[in-house]
Amino acid sequence: MRYPQTDPELMDLVRRFVAPDRRYMRLGGSSLRLSGPERELFMRELVQAAGEITPAELAILLEGGWRERKTASWLVAVAGRTELRSLIGELLLASGGHYSESYCITLATFGTSADADLICRYLDHYLPRPELIWDQTFALSTLLHLDAVLKTERASRYLAPGGLWQQWTDATSNPVQDPQEYRQIVEQLCSFASECAELFAEMNTRR
Repeated sequence: MRYPQTDPELMDLVRRFVAPDRRYMRLGGSSLRLSGPERELFMRELVQAAGEITPAELAILLEGGWRERKTASWLVAVAGRTELRSLIGELLLASGGHYSESYCITLATFGTSADADLICRYLDHYLPRPELIWDQTFALSTLLHLDAVLKTERASRYLAPGGLWQQWTDATSNPVQDPQEYRQIVEQLCSFASECAELFAEMNTRR
């Protein structure tokens, strides 16, 4: 992992792409509370940043801490940089904490079978571990969203009676028994990301 305090190259990227108006704090659930001109401005600034940052710079941000990785994964989603899919999947699997939601949204925004496979890999790894109450609920809700988009039923094997989801919830203090409760949030975040991606495409077409 790289740290801005000791890495001038990473610090420069943090100043340019992560820190402005505390962007890293406004991504995710906070973005859903934006409306009107504030929302439009935030989207345009995010889209502009996604157009300015290079793939190499994104890779550097993805080597940083949770703030850098969260911001970078959203910029990857907005710019549709599917060449970074495998790296996002690796970071999701290795996330080791409550910072996986942005990776899930990025993969959901890409919206292919390959992305669903990466979500399944996360669930296969972390649902059998009841000592870890991390982002299993959000990941399964993301998979439900992808099932609806792709017309598949990947989530069904986790949700079957006695399946991995029931085993995990029975063994943990996780308050959410039904991941459908989170699916609406996932869909709202995906809608926001997709709207930004459409704006990104429009701006690139005009150039």
